[in-house]
Amino acid sequence: MSEKDGLTHIPKGTILQRPGEFGGCVYEVQSGLLRSYVIDQKGKEHIYLFGPAGWVVGDSTMAEDPNALYIEALEDTVAKVTRKTDLLVEMPVTLDAERLLVLFRRMFVLQQRILMLMSATALERYEHFVETYPDILQRVPQRMVASYLGLTPEALSKVKNEALRGIS
Repeated sequence: MSEKDGLTHIPKGTILQRPGEFGGCVYEVQSGLLRSYVIDQKGKEHIYLFGPAGWVVGDSTMAEDPNALYIEALEDTVAKVTRKTDLLVEMPVTLDAERLLVLFRRMFVLQQRILMLMSATALERYEHFVETYPDILQRVPQRMVASYLGLTPEALSKVKNEALRGIS
């Protein structure tokens, strides 16, 4: 990783944090793509969030607690990186409107994601994914999309075929 003009250049494949580590950061993605995920006790990967340009990716644990998520660069990425321990020091008393909108957008997407996982069909989750992340389908492997949706790659293939039949 290299830093220039207050932005950090993160090479594709870089693991930025791991569960159990302390001292996580918040990444304001300028370009590229990050993802956050966990690996369960059986070794299965579960993607929590994709972070394309304009998104904020971080672990919601407190600065003094160990991280719960992996964060990885899926593409060469440029991001403003702020350590969690520095957030309160650097954050102004009032957030500017742009940062506030980014935070509200992230909260909304996560709320929608939780509600979709609880109650939506696989087809509805897939359609919502396509609406939320229109350019990511071509940028990540299908196994990652399946993981994000809580599906097997085979089930995702069936859902995609169902979606295509519904369009024609």
